Amino acid sequence: PEPPQPPPRGAGTGRPPSPVSGRTNCDATPLSPDEEDSFYFGGEGYSDLRTLQDAGRRQSAPDQMPDLSGPAGCSDIQVMPKKFGIADFFTRSLFSRKSKESKVPSHNATGWRLFGRAAAREVDSAPSPSARQPLSSSCSNITGPQDEEEQVMGRDADLPSCPAVALTGGGRRRNLEFEPLSTTALILEDRPANLPAKSVEETLRHKMEYEEMVAGAKRREVKEAQRKKRQMKERHRREESISSAMVVWNAEILPHWDVMKGTRRVRELWWQGLPPSVRGRVWSLAIGNELNITAELYEIFLSRAKEKWRSYSETSSVNDSESEAASVADRESSLDLIKLDISRTFPSLFIFQKGGPYHDLLHSVLGAYTCYRPDIGYVQGMSFIAAVLILNLEEAEAFITFANLLNKPCQMAFFRVDHELMLKYFGAFEIFFQENLPQLFSHFQSNSLTPDLYLIDWIFTLYSKSLPLDVACRVWDVFCRDGEESLFRTALGILRLFEEVLLQMDFIHIAQFLSRLPDDLQSHTLFAAMANTQMVSRNRRWVQVFSAFMKNGSKETEKSVSPASRS
Repeated sequence: PEPPQPPPRGAGTGRPPSPVSGRTNCDATPLSPDEEDSFYFGGEGYSDLRTLQDAGRRQSAPDQMPDLSGPAGCSDIQVMPKKFGIADFFTRSLFSRKSKESKVPSHNATGWRLFGRAAAREVDSAPSPSARQPLSSSCSNITGPQDEEEQVMGRDADLPSCPAVALTGGGRRRNLEFEPLSTTALILEDRPANLPAKSVEETLRHKMEYEEMVAGAKRREVKEAQRKKRQMKERHRREESISSAMVVWNAEILPHWDVMKGTRRVRELWWQGLPPSVRGRVWSLAIGNELNITAELYEIFLSRAKEKWRSYSETSSVNDSESEAASVADRESSLDLIKLDISRTFPSLFIFQKGGPYHDLLHSVLGAYTCYRPDIGYVQGMSFIAAVLILNLEEAEAFITFANLLNKPCQMAFFRVDHELMLKYFGAFEIFFQENLPQLFSHFQSNSLTPDLYLIDWIFTLYSKSLPLDVACRVWDVFCRDGEESLFRTALGILRLFEEVLLQMDFIHIAQFLSRLPDDLQSHTLFAAMANTQMVSRNRRWVQVFSAFMKNGSKETEKSVSPASRS
């Protein structure tokens, strides 16, 4: 006997059964054994097959097919036996399908709002009118594609909408009426229904605040546009000035350097800044070559440096005698310290670090100098000076200029760490410091801030470490024109430029500020401060004041009341 037939789906619920298979039309006719080219399973095999079908999900057509030929369309159901063919057997799914269950709304679902979570909606229950509350603050600044489908599927169909957006089937929103410019437009929205409504006065105040915010943003945009326009105009003016000056330098000044270098016109062009294309050549001519170094001599010292480094790498593990210990100490000063300083030279440019295009070149220049002047060796700060020269000159010419520059009296006193001579430089500087900036000078004295705390770093690197590179190159221009006096004039210009800021600081903050000056420092502002600095004290210029210190430093110390010279 056949097993009892299961009731058709939907029986007892007042709804017609809903077939699940692809053959769901009301006029579908099951396969019969009379059809040609078809197979019919009956008898015991048919019972076993029906048992197998009951164990599965009954994915194919049900056992009883309704006759849907009534006037109401499938309302009068007539059950007929189902006959199966082999096509149904192979197309039948043996795995059950999971029933659709209502999903728990997540935090990303539309049931979550800005001011809290809305009440969860059941799928089968119809939404009540009170559940359709308009959104307020959560509707601002949301845009969606305009070509999304308008039909809302599933539980999103009865979600509330806001004046600006509507939900699509994927939970996305569409722009309907307006799009707020930013989140500041939230102030114009009404509060959610679960919060007290705004009063008329509060609404007007919020509207005024929003208008003020928009007006302020427009003013800032206009101000920024004007600033960029001024910068662009200044940049064009500077480029035109550089291009015209480059023609003058190449055509008139450089061919007749010895005659033209001391004229008033050349000195004025020099103060305005050298064109980058001629800067290296002018520096080389201004510094000179008193040491008579040639390119061949540079190659000799470079080969010695390479051989020395090679021997260091081979004998680095040997330390048997005092001579070997001295060799290790020399290696630390000429090799290890150079490598360490090169990695810290202009790190923002990434061109002198290992793997950069100028790493080996800078290493060669510094190594050759340590062999050329073993009495001085390598001193921290030399890498910045050599790097600036390498950026403007060829390798051999950079070494020649580097060696002659460090041979100047001021640089020699600092790099050889001649304390007595350094104190005389500090004493002469404080005389002009007191003449030009008496209030700041007294503030420094009250905080026991001596010039050696900031001048040593500035002079060791010629300001290339503390100032932006373009500003430092302008300082180098004037240094090649005026000599060591310009270094101390630049220091006074920096102190004058930041006088108001420094007067509000204590010892620690002043030292930190002067060791790393602001990156946005502009050359024209610094040179304007330097132009207002008078390098004259009691009708004596820098050379005369420093010469007096060299002849009788103790008396000048008492007159200038210099804490640095006293120490």
